[in-house]
Amino acid sequence: MIKTLIGIKSGMTHVYDETGKWLTVTRLALGPCTVLQTRSVEKDGYRAVQLSFGTKRNITKPMAGHLKKSGTDRMPLFISEVTTEETLNAGSKITASDVFFTGDLVNVAGLTRGRGFTGVVKRWGFHGGPKTHGQSDRHRAPGSIGQGTTPGRVYKGKKMAGRSGTARQTIKNLRVVKILPDQNEIWVTGAVPGARGGFIEATVIKSVPRDKQEEVKQ
Repeated sequence: MIKTLIGIKSGMTHVYDETGKWLTVTRLALGPCTVLQTRSVEKDGYRAVQLSFGTKRNITKPMAGHLKKSGTDRMPLFISEVTTEETLNAGSKITASDVFFTGDLVNVAGLTRGRGFTGVVKRWGFHGGPKTHGQSDRHRAPGSIGQGTTPGRVYKGKKMAGRSGTARQTIKNLRVVKILPDQNEIWVTGAVPGARGGFIEATVIKSVPRDKQEEVKQ
């Protein structure tokens, strides 16, 4: 069975659990996702499916040809390939309630907020230089970056100023507290990376027992 869906981060809110405890939750709009392409062990060496979510304007001719097998005529907002042992055909629709159940534990991956070109204090948490002894304009400077004649160069990976954010990050072990089948939305505990409307990939890592899943459905 497929365990991963893609979608967007809808926002955040709060709910109370059965004991009256306040829970901060994130709303994730997952699906309906359309299967655009399937990968097989015989042909590709592994088993996976290519999922699409949402629509946007201005489809290109190569993409139109790629979408033809799935019966889709609109440019997807997001496309992602996920591994699965289940055999699915191109054009199949997968909704949030098909994959997720209340009580499941999920990993949620997304892109962190972009912060542009930032200095070492904001990007890496440097404390900055001293504010005395004539240091009038060096409070947020990175300081020395090398060791001198030996090795005579700057080591790779040196923490310096540069573009920050817009990096993939995964938050693990979030619990599904609510499912809205009509809106294809699930609510998970805690915060997830990214801004409202950003790309999200949610994967079930631990499902509730099958008998409890049937109780939730009823």
